[in-house]
Amino acid sequence: MTEERRELLQVLNPATEELVATVPAATPADVDAAVARAAAAQRGWAAAAPADRARLLRRFAAVVDDHVEELARLEVTEAGHTLGNARWEAGNVRDLLDFAAGGVERLNGRQIPVAGGLDITILEPLGVVGVIAPWNFPMPIAAWATAPALAAGNAVLLKPAETTPLTALRLAELALEAGLPEGLFQVLPGTGPVAGNALVEHPGIAKIVFTGSTRVGKSIMAKCADQVKRLTLELGGKSPNIVFADADIEAAAAAAPMSFLDNSGQDCCARTRILVQRSAYDRFLELLTPAIEEIVVGDPLDERTQMGPLISRAQLDRVRSYVTEDLTGIRGKAPEGPGFWFPPTVLTDVPEDAPCAVEEIFGPVAVVLPFDDEADAIRLANATEYGLSGSIWTRDVGRALRASRAVRAGNLSVNSHSSVRYWTPFGGYRQSGLGRELGPDALTAFTETKNVFISTEA
Repeated sequence: MTEERRELLQVLNPATEELVATVPAATPADVDAAVARAAAAQRGWAAAAPADRARLLRRFAAVVDDHVEELARLEVTEAGHTLGNARWEAGNVRDLLDFAAGGVERLNGRQIPVAGGLDITILEPLGVVGVIAPWNFPMPIAAWATAPALAAGNAVLLKPAETTPLTALRLAELALEAGLPEGLFQVLPGTGPVAGNALVEHPGIAKIVFTGSTRVGKSIMAKCADQVKRLTLELGGKSPNIVFADADIEAAAAAAPMSFLDNSGQDCCARTRILVQRSAYDRFLELLTPAIEEIVVGDPLDERTQMGPLISRAQLDRVRSYVTEDLTGIRGKAPEGPGFWFPPTVLTDVPEDAPCAVEEIFGPVAVVLPFDDEADAIRLANATEYGLSGSIWTRDVGRALRASRAVRAGNLSVNSHSSVRYWTPFGGYRQSGLGRELGPDALTAFTETKNVFISTEA
């Protein structure tokens, strides 16, 4: 039997295009061996006292906390994130582990009144969970699934994105340092068609958690269907930022840039469709223009930098394809020379069904579209295949509530751009995904509910 050919993943610094590391890519045989190790480790982990599992997860969180700066700088190097964002991401992993640890001893079943006996439900771990994480937020999104899955008594196999495996590998080392059983949390760097596909199709994987494009998510969903495999999908977005004329226009314009420029626009929650009521449209653009032009784009390690590079040459080419020469709008500044740089860009005077207005670009590009009234705003907000996030700016509480009910999205904020908190649920409508992550019910998403009836009759 011939040995499987092993690829080497090249990790580039997006700000300089320099080669940072080469990482061996996992093969299907590697995945198969990892599943066997994980299954063995999971049995002991699930049998451990809940307090012991919680204690080890808190120790893992403490070890991550000791290495926040190291993890942040590794994230800057492989993903091009600004240093401030990367520090937040490493801290978010710590916080997610702490939050999940707090749920271990409160993962309760129920006692249901029945005639002739006692009925109880038991929440049991699924077994081995496969997590396929994206490159846009490598650390926190991996932890969204990993932390609650471990807390619920499962083992986790994490496949990071090809371009960003380094922080995931380091987290696996820190888990062992914290005392987690060997084999319980493993990282399998590799390509989607090889390692990712092997995880999805492996019969020893009880559930797949995937964050990425809608196209790939649909493919994974179809493959999971053959085994009736459990699945959580967090996919694309084209989120609206609705600004009514009665809103604080100055505040809305000041907040708009970073609602779609954070992480260089590589965020499925980015508010890339700015919908402004026609009577406030000119004033909003007047305020937005200098705010965009003043965004500091540059070295991610510089504390003053607000926006770094895109992740890769391929992503840069994709973003460029949407911003054609015939389009007008507002453009900021970006460095020239090496690196995958694209300036902050706001497009105006585009048709509401133009590709840049309805398709996910995943870069620092937004469109501004006018609307006439509340009904028109809701129509425009829902005029995409996605439904992940959105913002509503108004001083009218009734309008805020009506719009929040009418916009078809899983996560909305009023007079702000907040989307994700680890203690509240997150997920999308329509083609933005399936299921929910985070929040108070995060652990139950990684359990099976078993119902037991005990007769009390002789």
